[in-house]
Amino acid sequence: MKAAVLVFPGSNCDRDLAVAFRAAGFETVMVWHKETELPEGLDVVGVPGGFSYGDYLRCGAIAAQSPIMRAVAGFAERGGHVLGICNGFQVLCETRLLPGVLMRNAGLKFVCRVQGLSVATADSAFTAGYAAGQEVAFPIAHHDGNYQIDADGLARLRGEDRIAFTYRGNPNGAVADIAGVLSENRRVLGLMPHPERAVDPAQGGTDGAALFRSLADAFVSA
Repeated sequence: MKAAVLVFPGSNCDRDLAVAFRAAGFETVMVWHKETELPEGLDVVGVPGGFSYGDYLRCGAIAAQSPIMRAVAGFAERGGHVLGICNGFQVLCETRLLPGVLMRNAGLKFVCRVQGLSVATADSAFTAGYAAGQEVAFPIAHHDGNYQIDADGLARLRGEDRIAFTYRGNPNGAVADIAGVLSENRRVLGLMPHPERAVDPAQGGTDGAALFRSLADAFVSA
């Protein structure tokens, strides 16, 4: 199994994500944003959290135009798995690999804490290690995590069971308490909370480890 973790100017969770992938058994390579191609033999691409390009213009907007994201879009179109966390979720929405937008938090303040979540669906390679309705806790750290989508888009997400995680106690005003969503083919996941910061007891909790193990199990059994 092989994972790539992208690195943009301003990424600050890239190493955390690489550690989480390695702990789940992935060979992991770091890929700089100016690269035009992804390494061969990849199973999954991770788009990390942080503040790519200093969040100028709009969170994730400049990173979405970087050379490597064209390669990621092609990888996803060919059925590759992509995981975007926090700023990575913003980037995936900006590249239209996922629907909706991430807006400024409703309270207009940066939120940083351990956040309770509910697993909304177990029907994906990312969430199969959980049970639908299971309560978990991941850290959050964002200023623009307020997920919004129009009524038709929300109805489609609900009808297609593509809401991956919801907040228990909404920290940012996200519509329908949405913390993470899946693509149409269920192989792209974007979420604002940080599962990679909850994979080791030293981090204060291990609820995120099941996400990475679940993904690894999907490739082992494929």
